[in-house]
Amino acid sequence: MNARWQQTLVFLQLALLLAWLAWAWPQSPRWALAGLLLAWLWQLFSMGLPFVLMQAVNRAAAVPPVGLARLLRAWWREVGAARRVFGWLQPFCHRARPDCLAPTPGQRGVLLLHGYLCNRGLWQPWLRTLRAQGRAYRALTLEPAFGTIDAYASAIDAAVRELHAATGLAPLLVCHSMGGLAARAWLRACPDGAQRVHHIVTLGTPHQGTWAARFGYSTNARQMRQGSAWLQALVAAEPPAQAALFTCWYSDCDNIVFPALTATLAGAENRLLSGAGHMQLALAPQVQADTLERFL
Repeated sequence: MNARWQQTLVFLQLALLLAWLAWAWPQSPRWALAGLLLAWLWQLFSMGLPFVLMQAVNRAAAVPPVGLARLLRAWWREVGAARRVFGWLQPFCHRARPDCLAPTPGQRGVLLLHGYLCNRGLWQPWLRTLRAQGRAYRALTLEPAFGTIDAYASAIDAAVRELHAATGLAPLLVCHSMGGLAARAWLRACPDGAQRVHHIVTLGTPHQGTWAARFGYSTNARQMRQGSAWLQALVAAEPPAQAALFTCWYSDCDNIVFPALTATLAGAENRLLSGAGHMQLALAPQVQADTLERFL
């Protein structure tokens, strides 16, 4: 379902552009091209607005704002990353590399959890690397897309068990955005979960909520609001030592999860990737290499 609505959106955009060209080109090629330029500029503006809000909120939260040049670079790269993820990887490549659960004793497996409005297609660069290494992996699509985060716990638990059965080792969890909260919800739902996972790496996860979630009205978006009752209950249920299981990547240019430090956890290893937008955190070769070298 997650891929279908993204496919529909891509095809709708293409149909609108083609309809515009078919109507406008015979009348004036100049106006036809101007319309395409306007559509492109609108995309740039819509992607740029969250960066403006992020910069303002970070400043109000006493987070050092980044310079204009770095902010513009992050914005430009995030436009490309978002187009790649939402225009290709997720709509059309979510089944390109199926899960690999072939028995690989002694080689730790990896479970990948995506974030809000995403699906397993996000992880195609990671899956390519893991397949080349001959490792067992699972990349879930968390559904229902707009339900409660707690609903994902059973699928996560089943995947952890499958990877352990294939390798004989506790798996590594890699989680982008909301996926990190899903991992924490799984740990709350399964008291022995902390003993059945090797480590959890989160990439731009709103561990303390995000200012941007105030614009979302689905159940899981409301759960990610700063100070939400769900987040408070999650923290209250977590043993203090649990944070040591986590490595949390965050960015001073994250255009979705901000203020920047809301993507960190007290007691975890918190690592800054400066100048990266939200989708870039999941696609950054530096993050992938560091994660797979240190925890596998």
